[in-house]
Amino acid sequence: MKKMSITSRLLIALASLSMTIAFFVPVWFIFLIAPQYPEGLEMNIWLTKISGQVDIINGLNHYIGMKHINADMFPEFGYMKYILAGFIAFGLIVALIGKRKLLLSLLILTLIMAGAALYDFYQWGYDYGHNLDPQAAIKVPGLTYQPPVVGHKTLLNFDAYSYPDTGGWIILVAGAIFFGVYFFEWYKNRKPAQQKQPHASTKVAAAALVVFFFSSCNAKPETFAYGKDVCEDCKMTIMEPRFGAEIITAKGRIFKFDDVHCVDNYIQKEKIKQNDIKQTLFIDYNKENNFVDGATAFFVTSPQIKSPMNSNTAAFNTRDEAEKKAAETGGKVSDWKTLQQAL
Repeated sequence: MKKMSITSRLLIALASLSMTIAFFVPVWFIFLIAPQYPEGLEMNIWLTKISGQVDIINGLNHYIGMKHINADMFPEFGYMKYILAGFIAFGLIVALIGKRKLLLSLLILTLIMAGAALYDFYQWGYDYGHNLDPQAAIKVPGLTYQPPVVGHKTLLNFDAYSYPDTGGWIILVAGAIFFGVYFFEWYKNRKPAQQKQPHASTKVAAAALVVFFFSSCNAKPETFAYGKDVCEDCKMTIMEPRFGAEIITAKGRIFKFDDVHCVDNYIQKEKIKQNDIKQTLFIDYNKENNFVDGATAFFVTSPQIKSPMNSNTAAFNTRDEAEKKAAETGGKVSDWKTLQQAL
C-alpha cells in the first residue's frame, strides 16, 4: 500500500504531540450552580489528580450521604498518564511509518479508549451517586445523585455540568484530525470502483466519529421548568413563559434568566466574560418555549408589555412580527446591541 502524503503524516505527528499538553492541564471538569452559589463550584479532573473547590463540594455532599471525593477514589490516576503516553507514541509511529492501515488501527484504538473512558466515568458516577450513607442528615427515598457523564443534569437545587476541559478538548481535536486524515487519504487513493459507493466499514467509522464528536461538543438550550427554575441574576423564580432567556457558554454551561433586563445586568456586572458566551437566546414572545438567537432577534420595548423585571421588552423571531407588536403597543423595535445600550 502506498504511503500517506508528507502533509498527512505531519498532521498526525503534530496532533499526537499536541496531546502532551494534557499532562499539564485539566482534561475534564464538573461545574455546580445553585442559588446559594451563583458563581458556581468547579472540580477539575487531571490525568493524575483532582483540583478546584473540592472541599466545599465535599462539605455539601456530606449532608446527603455522598462519599468524600479524593484522589484515592480514582485508581486511574496511577496509570492514565502511561496510557496517554503510549497513545501519543503510537501516533508518532503511524506518522513515521506512514501506512494507512496502521492509521486505521489508531482510529479503532481511539474509539475503544474513548468508549472505555466514558464508561469508566459513568461507573464512578453511578457508584458515587447511588451508594449513599444511610445515616446521612438529609435522605430523600428513591432519589439518587449521579452526576452527568457529559452535559447537564439537575440534582436537587443544583445544576450539574460535565464537559471536557482544556486537555480533553485537545485530545478530541487530535482524534478528529486522525479521522480527517484517514478519510482524506482514503478518498485520494480510492479505486474507480469505490468512487460511487464507500465501503460499509467506512460509513460506520464516519458515523461513529460524527456521533461521538458532536455529542460531546454541542450544548442545546433547555426548556424552562416554570415555577422551579431560578433567574441567574435576580434569583427570582421564573414564572412568565414569554420572557425567558438563556446564555450558553463555550463550555456548554447554561444560565437562565426571567427578563431581558436580567441578561443585560448579568453581562454588565461581568459575572460572565463576553468571550465565554457562545449564544444568547431569548424566548419568542409569540411562541412559548421557542428560542430565538439574540444575534438575529428583534425586540419591542413598550410600557404595555409587562415583563417580570420591568424591562417591558419582548423578543420576536422576525422584523414583521416585531413591527406588528410595536404598532399595537406604541413600542419601539431594536436589535440586541441597540437594546443593550438603552437598558
